[in-house]
Amino acid sequence: MSIIRSIDTVARLADRLLAAVAGIALIVMMFFTVADMVLRGIGRPLAGSYEVIGWLSATAVALALGYAQRHQGHVAIDLVVTALPPRVRAIVDLLVILASLLLFTATGWYVARYGIVLHETGSLSETLKAIVYPWVYLVALGCAGLALALLADLLRAVPRAFGAGQPADR
Repeated sequence: MSIIRSIDTVARLADRLLAAVAGIALIVMMFFTVADMVLRGIGRPLAGSYEVIGWLSATAVALALGYAQRHQGHVAIDLVVTALPPRVRAIVDLLVILASLLLFTATGWYVARYGIVLHETGSLSETLKAIVYPWVYLVALGCAGLALALLADLLRAVPRAFGAGQPADR
């Protein structure tokens, strides 16, 4: 099996796993929100609901990034690019993927470093006085998942941009 196919397989599995965890976070967030609304109705709101819902929403969004990239679940404006010749479009695509890969690799790295700082300083949330660094690590993990998906895209884009044949589709 080629290195491109191996990385693509690992990225696909990681994207699915992270998306499943993101889905669980979304479901928990939904139940937590409903419980908070019901309990508010009887005068017993859940303490720290704003914090917990924020953590769960950040987790759901971050962990779904790689899956969204793989399935092109993002907004793409290609008005200018569609007028370009196919090879130039492929090169532009390659450059955009490369820039995105560099951006999200750096973002994941710096978010993970921020999590380390929070861990080392013993930082706690305002309302619940709960540790927050695990949530920061989950966001960093989501960035890493997106970077892995972008790496797989980059490896598939290189042959298209430089005419070395067409790799297998996603």
